[in-house]
Amino acid sequence: MSRPTVERTVTKRDGERCAEVTDALAVEEPCEIRIGNEAIAVTMRTPGHDAELAAGFLYTEGIVGDRDIAAISHCADDATLQPGNVVVVRLAAGCTPRRDVRRHFFASSSCGICGKASIEAIHVDAPPVAGGPAVRATDLAAMMERLGGRQAVFALTGGLHAAALFDGSAEPLVVREDVGRHNAVDKVIGHAVLNELPLDGKVLLVSGRTSFEILQKALVARIPVVAGVSAASSLAVEFAARSNMTLVGFLRQAKMNIYAGAERIV
Repeated sequence: MSRPTVERTVTKRDGERCAEVTDALAVEEPCEIRIGNEAIAVTMRTPGHDAELAAGFLYTEGIVGDRDIAAISHCADDATLQPGNVVVVRLAAGCTPRRDVRRHFFASSSCGICGKASIEAIHVDAPPVAGGPAVRATDLAAMMERLGGRQAVFALTGGLHAAALFDGSAEPLVVREDVGRHNAVDKVIGHAVLNELPLDGKVLLVSGRTSFEILQKALVARIPVVAGVSAASSLAVEFAARSNMTLVGFLRQAKMNIYAGAERIV
């Protein structure tokens, strides 16, 4: 199994001074997700928590339900990919994919929806979330501080995104890192799916910007509050408002921009 970091020798330059130093790099490798023998997607990710990644991806893309997965395992018999980079999902008896899986092909570390074959394939049908719960602004600030303290691989490499789920006590339930922001979100949601953890009433935090895709994944998982340390895109704001979700950006200490659902922040 691959590690999340590797060491490489780099030339470090500071003005006129140069030195050869050892640097830690975040690993980026392909992961092929299969349902049975059928390849569904290849996503560029940081190795680790691959079962959660597969479960979260399939669930948030509307391909499986939260109780459809029977087992997930690595497959090392494909010579075209490195060992451990193929994940096989087995569905429970009587379950079949809920969406046309032929529309999924490739997801890069910077873009999760670029592999969709049509505009219609981008959208996953999900109703708006219910009202509530209230979240204290001071708790949101504390959540972001605690997320920063849990980004171990980022501290080594400076090259990973992070996502985390928090409950009402502002304590992290799960934190995951990945070279792709959408992968980090899939990993935390996949963790909840595999552990039958209810997500209504939870808060999703991301270490970067918030995009339409992240909001859609949160909506499918029924997460009402999404917050990020950076900006939100216009489509993410429109989607959050339409879905009765709360979207917060530029969350830094006591400061934040509330783009939608301000009534939840107290």
